[in-house]
Amino acid sequence: MAKKRAAKSTKKKATKSTKKSIPWGKNGKALDGVRILDFTHVQSGPTCTQLLGYMGADCIKVERPGTGDITRGQLRDVKGADSLYFTMLNGNKRSITIDSKHPKGKEILERLVKECDVLVENFAPGTLDRMGFTWEHVHKLNPRMIMASVKGFGPGPYEECKVYENIAQCAGGAASTTGFREGPPVVTGAQIGDSGTGLHLALGIVAALYQRNRTGRGQRVLCAMQDGVLNLARVKLRDQQRLKHGPLEEYSQFGEGVPFGKSVPRAGNDSGGGQPGWILKCKGWETDPDAYTYFITQAPVWEHICDLIGKPEWKTDPDYAKPPARLPRLKHIFATIEAWTMTKTKFEVMDLCNQHDIPVGPILSMKEIAEDQSLRDTGTVVEVDHPTRGKYLTVGNPIKLSDSPCDVKRSPLLGEHTEEILTKVLGYTRKEVADIKSSGAITPSEKGA
Repeated sequence: MAKKRAAKSTKKKATKSTKKSIPWGKNGKALDGVRILDFTHVQSGPTCTQLLGYMGADCIKVERPGTGDITRGQLRDVKGADSLYFTMLNGNKRSITIDSKHPKGKEILERLVKECDVLVENFAPGTLDRMGFTWEHVHKLNPRMIMASVKGFGPGPYEECKVYENIAQCAGGAASTTGFREGPPVVTGAQIGDSGTGLHLALGIVAALYQRNRTGRGQRVLCAMQDGVLNLARVKLRDQQRLKHGPLEEYSQFGEGVPFGKSVPRAGNDSGGGQPGWILKCKGWETDPDAYTYFITQAPVWEHICDLIGKPEWKTDPDYAKPPARLPRLKHIFATIEAWTMTKTKFEVMDLCNQHDIPVGPILSMKEIAEDQSLRDTGTVVEVDHPTRGKYLTVGNPIKLSDSPCDVKRSPLLGEHTEEILTKVLGYTRKEVADIKSSGAITPSEKGA
């Protein structure tokens, strides 16, 4: 027995040594070996599965024969080609077309359930159940299956409601706290409801996969869009509770003497992090809608700010020297700083301020971001070649892993990998695949024949 243990110990050491000798980035991807059954469509679900694909998971996207994901044809800019709406959310995936209402189609889906690790869906509430794929049925077919869902609302009075991006922003507290005090609620251009919830779901899936290593069983993972938005807007829930104890002094309305109501107000471009900040005009703002910078008057670098903008006297003036004294004067302070930023481009402002650790950030247009070479170099913006639409830009993996490099691949054509998946994943013979085709389970034209 001792000899066996010694042999085992030597073997483990040898294995560890071998693993260590493999160069960084050459030992596969983080999620190699994980297979995703991707029932997602539009944005929230595809965001999740694409991220998992970026990390090495084999994502099998199930689509309706003939039409596929509705976004293939939405906002189309190249005639006859998949839209950017689709291509930018469905990279690193394989596409199989299946008619889920067809008996043979349902059989294929059930076999896929048995072969996959994770099922991801963002259908309207109850859709998957009506397809016959309840959690109980899926878990019976594959006890190790993780079933992950994006829904609009969690359990409660609104759980059956259909939700889209802007509805989620409104229901999650983002819209009521975005915009200017005198104006209506505003939704943000960032897709925090759809893509934000997809990112949350991906984290839940990875956690469930990790737990499965210990328990041996799958579980359900639910991310409600309302919950995801609220998580991203948690600082406003923080401020809601602070209101009970007095006004929010870092909000500009405090310095202007405007009383607070019962709810967190819209605060324009206030920083929200305890350090006053605002968006200021820069040189060229008259003709360039993005010639602006965000400027934060951080307390530790206040003296550098005073010197830079030509107001050295403010360093000792009791009305400006300390943060509490500055709060009632923020409007005047930012107007003075803006008089300086208007003499510089937004990039000059950044260069000059960074020399003194003054936190500023240029307002970058999407054109500037698309052309930023540094983002290309890091793989954040990637050019991809597509067989029908040609080259297009997409957003690569925002999460950089040092030992799991990301190779961004183009989105699949509709049903491009159907036969490959039927034969290599599910083990159907060529004759069986031919029979499936003629049955109409995977092609709409032959279904009606």
